[in-house]
Amino acid sequence: MAELWPVLSLTPATWAALAGIMFLAGVVRGFTGFALSAFALALGVLILPPVQLIPVLWWLEVSASLAMLRGGWADADKRTALTLAIGSFTGMFIGLGLTTQLDPQVSRLMALCVLIALAALQLAKVRLGVFATPAGTVIAGVLAGIATGIAGIGGMVVALFVLAQERPPAQMRATMVLFLLLGASSSLLVHLTYGTMNATSTMRGLSFLLPCLFGVWIGTRLFTPQWQPYYKPICLWLLIGLGALSLVRTLI
Repeated sequence: MAELWPVLSLTPATWAALAGIMFLAGVVRGFTGFALSAFALALGVLILPPVQLIPVLWWLEVSASLAMLRGGWADADKRTALTLAIGSFTGMFIGLGLTTQLDPQVSRLMALCVLIALAALQLAKVRLGVFATPAGTVIAGVLAGIATGIAGIGGMVVALFVLAQERPPAQMRATMVLFLLLGASSSLLVHLTYGTMNATSTMRGLSFLLPCLFGVWIGTRLFTPQWQPYYKPICLWLLIGLGALSLVRTLI
């Protein structure tokens, strides 16, 4: 067991702290259909910089999407999810390029500011009319890709896009699950291009699969009809609080 920590470049205490974060992020993902990366980033940036966290979260996003896809396939808007994924693939080259060029401290601050701003927009129920058009779908996808590359929170942009169309919670959740799976699959090529996906990030991602998927299992069982009117506001308030806390601690 002692040989594992040098491979992960983590101490046992650091790994345990990150595993706890990934478990809670899994609960949020299973409940809402998004925000795994956003939730994990809000706390995880206090331990690792975004450029190291984002490829780790890729493994968790793919695994969570596969685990949730079967139950929500019928509800998903497949055409919209595919269009968003194509736009996201383009935008991620821009976002990840910025992340690899920035100082880790600057990247961390940018990631947290983006997270808080997007959560606040959704909580305020801001509806952008341009997102209700076919061109708006492409724009939302590109913006999601940039947000994913910078902060790993493209799902938040997609959630804002879905909110603009006032979709039912079940359809929103299923469409985002499908988008995140398609987007994560294509974003692997971007990670390989920039060298952010390497042996260390792969081993870290695999080591967090069990705690994360256990959280997804719990969160999925919390997604019941009586909780649907409340699940999104609760999650957004939690993200804003965690993001603000992390931002303050980063600046101090």
